[in-house]
Amino acid sequence: MHHEELASLGRQLRVDAIRASDAAGSGHPTSSMSAADLAAVLLAHHLRYDFDRPDHPGNDRFVLSKGHATPLLYAMYRAAGAIDDDELATYRTLGSRLEGHPTPRLPWVDVATGSLGQGLPVAVGMALAGKRLDRLPYRIYVLSGDSELAEGSVWEAVEHAAYNHLDNLTLIVDVNRLGQRGPTRHEHDLDAYGRRLHAFGWHVIEVDGHDVEAVDRAYAEARSTIRQPTAILAATRKGRGVTAVEDREGFHGKPLKDADAAIAELGGRRFGHVDVQRPPDVAASQPAPNGALELPRYDIGDTVATRTAYGHALEALGSARGDVVALDAEVSDSTRTEFFAKAHPDRYFECYIAEQQLVAAAVGMQTRGYVPYASTFAAFLTRAHDFIRMAAVSRAGINLIGSHAGVSIGQDGPSQMGLEDLAMLRTVHGSTVLYPCDANQTARLVATMADLPGVRYLRTSRGDTPVIYGPDEDFPVGGSKVLRGGGDDDRATVVAAGVTVHEALKAADLLAEGGVPIRVIDLYSVKPVDTDTLADAAAATGCLLTVEDHHPEGGLGDAVAAAFADGRPAPRLVRLGVGNMPTSAAPEEQLHASGIDAESIAAAVKLLVESAVAP
Repeated sequence: MHHEELASLGRQLRVDAIRASDAAGSGHPTSSMSAADLAAVLLAHHLRYDFDRPDHPGNDRFVLSKGHATPLLYAMYRAAGAIDDDELATYRTLGSRLEGHPTPRLPWVDVATGSLGQGLPVAVGMALAGKRLDRLPYRIYVLSGDSELAEGSVWEAVEHAAYNHLDNLTLIVDVNRLGQRGPTRHEHDLDAYGRRLHAFGWHVIEVDGHDVEAVDRAYAEARSTIRQPTAILAATRKGRGVTAVEDREGFHGKPLKDADAAIAELGGRRFGHVDVQRPPDVAASQPAPNGALELPRYDIGDTVATRTAYGHALEALGSARGDVVALDAEVSDSTRTEFFAKAHPDRYFECYIAEQQLVAAAVGMQTRGYVPYASTFAAFLTRAHDFIRMAAVSRAGINLIGSHAGVSIGQDGPSQMGLEDLAMLRTVHGSTVLYPCDANQTARLVATMADLPGVRYLRTSRGDTPVIYGPDEDFPVGGSKVLRGGGDDDRATVVAAGVTVHEALKAADLLAEGGVPIRVIDLYSVKPVDTDTLADAAAATGCLLTVEDHHPEGGLGDAVAAAFADGRPAPRLVRLGVGNMPTSAAPEEQLHASGIDAESIAAAVKLLVESAVAP
């Protein structure tokens, strides 16, 4: 296209953004209008994408980090012929694929955005996949707003991209000066953004975002830049082209009051079509063929930390499957992901102490067909909760591993203890939450996770624990194991997971000596839970006691309680959890101080049983 045609395409995208928002009665047309020229030049001259084959291995990727600007995105799709005018008119309506913020319900959207500050970190994962895994020449383009550059996650991504020399990554910043409630921090001071990006090692280009010729040159310069990611800082005006709203406060997130007049001012409706460049014919990267999976095997009676079993199982999985990748947040010697890193260095990604980038990179890599396992301390995954939440919106398949869970880590104290992670991950839509108690169980669950949908979480422990299961035992997701009792004389049921399984077994032995037989359930699948086994135990014993190395809120106890929320007869339910604020102490002292050791469990069962028979 000639530059005049590019400018006309920009006006067409603005008109369609106005029309879509007007039809919906909501949306963000002014935020779309500022970036329309940037989008027009990208779509017509630089993006290589086959809309008929969104899974084409050579396709460039486009991530709309400023996810509220969907009127612009959908206008681009209409211009490319991916959607028609009738579908554009369904924007934000029930059943429409054209949601208020983009999701992968559309085949051309790789990840959901809208929670600002996430597009670039996820794109870094895509770019890493392109460079180190696929080894293909596709490029990643990210359109970001200026307001979201206040997010710390953006700067985790900026540093990671520069450190890894991701010259296949281009960040386009729509510096339109205005945020939601008024001016942004730096308004139109492009140099303020440029100095920061330069300091991190980026190639920076400053342009007038409405000068299509300058924008065209900037994209070409980005493509020719080597060993550096490129940021195009584009000065734009919000609501560009419509006098009533251009560069004026108070119009964010609102359809234009007089859409017809605005469309007329922009020159009326246009019906231009863009023949988007097709990507070159390239062969998809083929991971190493699947081999026989030989998981580590442990003998009953051995003592092995579940984190160690995780590391060895992941190493074995990586040997069997070429699509498995591992990421860690600079604690791989503790999480034991180092075993995978040493065996498969080409598929290991060090994310350093940047947990948001860790999860985002995993989300980005899974869009390219890889199966990521991302690990750090369970406590520190809380920093990345919004990325985990949005991973579910993206329908992403990722595996998260939180080690050093609970007070059982001992002397390091509460800042290092994951005590909220089960609650956090249980609330994620479609998630699977697993908490193994021994090495063989851990190994089998690590392998099972690879083929599950959605967000999968495995909780591992620091200290060595006894191996109680044989290496050939099956552990289906949604299952459990009855380890003690199961007969008609059981007086109560103790439900445990992870380290508290071993405390529950000790408590069962103590109680048996006193003539109080109990049932012990290892509820290794915290979500989904084994409702049938819990219901059987409730019917048989009438009393359930849950014990967990986690805060009482949202964890194992709540998962068990929820199993009886569907109208099943509810038993008497007592919950033991970490209700105190831990300090530094030995692991066994921590368990006792929190009331979740064998002695505390036995005492609680006795009270429960005695109260059940009291007149």
